[in-house]
Amino acid sequence: MLKKILMVVAVFLVSVAMTGYGGIDKAFAGQKKKTVSKKAAQGMEQKKAFDAHDPTIRYHFKDGDMDWSFGFLLGTTSNHGFEIGEAYYTASQIKDGDAASWQAEWIKTADRLAARAEKALVDGHKISAIRQLQRASYYYRASIISMLPDDARVKEVAKRSRSLLRKAGELMDPPLEYIEVPFEGTVLPGYFRKADKSGAPRPTLFMIGGGETFAEDLWFHIAPQTFERGYNFIAVDLPGQGLLPWEGKFFRPAMNDPISAVIDYALKRPEVDPKSFAAYGISGGGGFAPQTAMNDPRIKAVAVTSAVVDAERLFSTMPVATTTPKVLETFNSFHRNVVKLVAYRWGVKMDNIPGLVAANKGFTFDPAKVTCPMLLLVGAGEYADKEVQRQQKECMDKLPNPKSKLVVTAFEEGASSHCIGENRSLMGEILFDWLDNVLK
Repeated sequence: MLKKILMVVAVFLVSVAMTGYGGIDKAFAGQKKKTVSKKAAQGMEQKKAFDAHDPTIRYHFKDGDMDWSFGFLLGTTSNHGFEIGEAYYTASQIKDGDAASWQAEWIKTADRLAARAEKALVDGHKISAIRQLQRASYYYRASIISMLPDDARVKEVAKRSRSLLRKAGELMDPPLEYIEVPFEGTVLPGYFRKADKSGAPRPTLFMIGGGETFAEDLWFHIAPQTFERGYNFIAVDLPGQGLLPWEGKFFRPAMNDPISAVIDYALKRPEVDPKSFAAYGISGGGGFAPQTAMNDPRIKAVAVTSAVVDAERLFSTMPVATTTPKVLETFNSFHRNVVKLVAYRWGVKMDNIPGLVAANKGFTFDPAKVTCPMLLLVGAGEYADKEVQRQQKECMDKLPNPKSKLVVTAFEEGASSHCIGENRSLMGEILFDWLDNVLK
């Protein structure tokens, strides 16, 4: 009898685990805690300060910033950026929290993959070469995360990452094109790949990054899913991103100006359907993308992870607001370098981290003026923050288009962190299903 009871209980628990709810729209936002386990609900408790680089679960490292970065990068596995065995072996060689160790080990892994890719090319193994070139490219990109601006290797490693992805792109069918969009005396470098070889106008996804991204991040974030869905893909380094700060091009309050320059370029291409042009912004792009949609009606749908209605107010609730030079020196080298790099990209002196708050003044958008449909896609861990919740609510309350929607992805789905980087499949499924509906 006892054995039967235990079997019934086991079946019940398995059924509960397998039917976990994957996301909630605006109507269910208030019921979020009912859909998660007790342990997960505890993880959603409000922290003293919202830290976007605080992982909601642990992947490998004790240092939170390093572990979040690892989890975000690991999420690119489904998009050919990382491979589980290579990634975890590399992680096992890294000294926890140490910037130099992080840099050295990812470069070693990238070197090995790049050499293997070259051999595959010589031997005529095109598909293997494409995959290996992509992973080598992204392992080089991973190493840069904690390299300070005065590190002599930064430009060299970044260019190596880009050259390998360009090489892989030339082998693809249709090819991934490297593009340069003229802007303010320089160029915004990036990538374009058409949905198919027909040349017919197709829907297009313009991927917009945040405060620490390179165009390569955006390719590996979602690009393969765009082609599967019949969408063109485009992404660039905007001012503040990639190596543009090294040219004196930092983030500015009117990010819509460079983004509209990219739209100018995109809409001249015959493969781009102007009636189905969508923008998707992650992290800081959650403010840049809707700001552009507010000013540029050529964007027919906009999605964000998540909405940054007022960046200055959001930054004021983050640890950066109290990271004085004395506090900064208590950080391990990886965390310290990452924080300094964020300041650098905003044109803020790297010993004045609290200056990021004032530097973000004017980084705003008015939801009431975003007339196209808008999707707010937020991980449950990030949504647990009161200011993040407040800005999502403000946005939803003011958006005029009835097709706009809020979706909070759950802990049980492995989709709770900033940018939902750890579950690209679910992120893409929600995004493209919504786009397919609103762009009809």
